[in-house]
Amino acid sequence: MYSLLKDFSERHKKSVIECAQELIRIPSPTYHEGKAAQWIEQRMNELHYDKVFQDHVGNVVGIIFGRESNTTVLLNSHIDTVHADSDLWNGSPFSGRIENQRIYGVGASDCKGGLAAQMYAGDLLKRSLLPLQGNLVVAATVREENGRSVGIRTLVEETLPEQGLQPTYAILGEPTDCGIYYGHDGWVKIEVCAEGVNPFQVDDAAEAIFNDFHAATQRRSGASSSEGMVVSHPRFADEQGYRRATIEVERRVRPTEAVDEILDQMRREVSLLANSMTGVAVKVDVCQQAGAAVPHTMPSIVNAWSIDPFSRLIDKSRQALIAAGMEARPGKWKLEHRGMGTAGGALVKQFNIPTIGYGPGSEYLAHTPDEYVEIKKIHETLLGTAVIVQNLIGVPVFGWSSDDEI
Repeated sequence: MYSLLKDFSERHKKSVIECAQELIRIPSPTYHEGKAAQWIEQRMNELHYDKVFQDHVGNVVGIIFGRESNTTVLLNSHIDTVHADSDLWNGSPFSGRIENQRIYGVGASDCKGGLAAQMYAGDLLKRSLLPLQGNLVVAATVREENGRSVGIRTLVEETLPEQGLQPTYAILGEPTDCGIYYGHDGWVKIEVCAEGVNPFQVDDAAEAIFNDFHAATQRRSGASSSEGMVVSHPRFADEQGYRRATIEVERRVRPTEAVDEILDQMRREVSLLANSMTGVAVKVDVCQQAGAAVPHTMPSIVNAWSIDPFSRLIDKSRQALIAAGMEARPGKWKLEHRGMGTAGGALVKQFNIPTIGYGPGSEYLAHTPDEYVEIKKIHETLLGTAVIVQNLIGVPVFGWSSDDEI
């Protein structure tokens, strides 16, 4: 069975790389994914998915129907990228050029290389004629890079139920360097505001709050800000007879923690300080994110998530990769760049869908100038995704060599 998939994947090697290059050449920053979405829809139709369409927010969905509808595997990668500063790139961020067996361009690792691999994994399964018991959905979603996963939420809440589908498992094409990733920590940005009529009292209060949280930062993480909290210096504003000081605190959130509990803890700490602050009112809340490309404000939260490393999804994925003679390396995203996240936060925490990441890119190259993805990793992800899906929802095929069986 896996020998057959390997043979067909060899025939796809050129096409999947050309697909990744073309995706990179179409700019698709968050809220401007339309042209890329149209191209993806056209390519999925050319690959003869059973059904292809765009939903009302711009997600592109390709479906291969199985014999039964009890189980559905969702392959998901986001279309959008961060904005690229051309001045920082060695060449065009949208060139999709190949150099030293790497494809360069914004979104190459995060995650257009993964999207191309997932699109062609569906085609690989369809062309191999290996029957599927369950359904396969390949979804290219929008509005992920702002960390709020608007596209994936719409997909699971509205789009797929309208098709009579509910994902049993999800596989993200986010950058994992071809490892099987099963979670990551999150981040929350919290705003502490102190205000009052007397500017000296407000300034003293802001200094006390900043010093308290800065000390907490050192206790939590030592010299490594990526492991704990980052506290900004106070910003001051005077308006309508009031002095206001604002301090922003970015805090890493572990999968076992809840943002509401973190907020309550910070409010208690600030309340204790506020008892000695005459004439100063203090408020603690999650920052609201807005921007020119964002039509409404959203809380600055990236949800932490994790699934059981011994779950059926990971076990079946490992078995499939090992049987196909491929590496099966477990891990978690580090998310060294604050504010980064994946759709797993919504899929696992909100919808209770077991989710893993399996993609060709490197998370350390995401959101950086001269981002690239290795060609061999795209090829590996193409085959690896296909064998994982086959093991999850494929009809058992007998008569193959023992080397191909799980």
